[in-house]
This record gives sequence, structure tokens and C-alpha cells, in this order.
Amino acid sequence: MKNRTVARILYADTVDMGGIPVRQPFPTQQVDRIDPFLLLHHHITQIPEGVGPHRTGVDPHPHRGFSPVTFVYRGGVHHRDSRGNNSTVYTGGTQWMNAGRGIMHSERPPHDILDHGGVQEIIQVWVNTPAAHKMDQPAYFPLHAENTPTANAEGVQVKIVAGEFQGVRGPIKTYTPLLALRLDLEAGASIAIPVPGEYNAFLYLLDGAVQVAGFGLVEGLHQVVFQNDGDGVTLTAKEQTRALLLAGKPLQEPVAANGPFVMNTETEVMQAMRDYRMGKMGILIED
Repeated sequence: MKNRTVARILYADTVDMGGIPVRQPFPTQQVDRIDPFLLLHHHITQIPEGVGPHRTGVDPHPHRGFSPVTFVYRGGVHHRDSRGNNSTVYTGGTQWMNAGRGIMHSERPPHDILDHGGVQEIIQVWVNTPAAHKMDQPAYFPLHAENTPTANAEGVQVKIVAGEFQGVRGPIKTYTPLLALRLDLEAGASIAIPVPGEYNAFLYLLDGAVQVAGFGLVEGLHQVVFQNDGDGVTLTAKEQTRALLLAGKPLQEPVAANGPFVMNTETEVMQAMRDYRMGKMGILIED
């Protein structure tokens, strides 16, 4: 395996996302997107006692043309949408939604969040959808921790959400070839991860620190963007580390985006706005 070199190291600055503080390593002025990935948000919040779930999280809102994907690291996320899906995924689980032609959904802490320590920590990634599938029917896939395949080695646990690692395939079906791995490494542990050469790839560290082969030390709240000049990456943890490795075959298609709509042309974005205002993406009334 030939290790990829590092193209960029991006720090996850705090930005305001509709009143919610999130860490955002990209998009930035340095890096707009990493095709097919559009953005990454890392959010941690302490839910105050006595505050109902309906007063926290993200209110009903629309999406079209991409997949918002939520990796739950602490607490849980209660998802409801205009297609009738109603599901809570807790620590170690993943919520993968293909917005397709349009859907309304909300993302709240679960009603029993205080029973789980009162802390919610998530990463949300937006994955672009190929033009040929942007107007498909929406679909939602809750993947619970106990249903996520795991590969273990000395000091390393890898949860395979999508794609294949060590002969184990993740259960999420994607429109474009992807690799999504949740990594937990103990101090001193090493891992070599094959990544197809044509995939764009990055590693986001929630915390800890790793030595990236051929580069050096990278600490938590940083994202490593790799060059497409090898077929894998090798990591050695310098301390207990949680990380997310994402890689995907680039779509190489034009992107026109406005808020929650990601299409290929400005005309398609304007049509999405009209369809939303006309109620064509459904209605979500939370009980």
C-alpha cells in the first residue's frame, strides 16, 4: 500500500449555524468542498434540565438534492420527517437520509437525553447526490450502533458505515462509491486503511492526536485532506483518539447551492425554492 500525502490541514473553527454553534473545517475560504462531500459540522451541546426536546435541536426544515448524514457520538438524535419516518439513533449510530426530490425533517435530542448524560455530540456531513438521482424519491436509513459492522485490531475499533474495510461491508447503500469509517484508537495503536486511488479522502479528528505517515502529528478538531497520490493512509495514535474517515469517488458535476438545496443549476435551485413554498416537499407537524 502506498500512503497518500497530505494536501491540507484544516482547523474546525466555530461558526453560527442558525443560532447553533458548530465546528466547521469546511467549507472555508481555503476549501469550498471535497467532491462529493459538501460540508462537515461537529456539534457538542449540554441539554439543560427541564428544557423540553421540542425547544432544542433543529426545527422542521427542507432539503433537496443531497444526503445529510448524522454520526451520533454522544446522546442521541430524534429524526422525524414528512415521509412519516420517526426514529431515534443513540451513541454509535448513524442517520443517513437521501433528500432526493424534497423532504421536510427535524433533528432533536431524544426525550430521554438526560438519561444518557444530557450531552449531545454529533457530526453532520452533507454528501452530494449525482444529477441523475437528485429527483429520486427521498429515503431515510437509521443505522443503530448494534447493527453497525465492526472490525477490531489491537487498540483499534473500526465501525464500517458505508463501503468496505477488511472484507466487511457497511450496510448503507449510497448513490456514488463511498467509504465511511468511524475510528476509535487507543494511545500507541496503528492502523493502515486502504482507500481507492480515485477517491477524494479526508480524516476528521474529534479529539486526541495521531501521527499521519509521511506527514507528522495532527491534533483533535483538525481535518486532514489527502492528495490523490496513493491507495491508503496509515495512522498511529499518540493518545486516545476518535476520528472519522470519509472518502468518495468525485462526481465532477457543477454545483449550485442555496441553503438546504443543492442542485446543478441556479434554475433548479429556484425551482426547489418554489416547490418548498408550494408545499411540494411535504409537511411536518411535530406532536
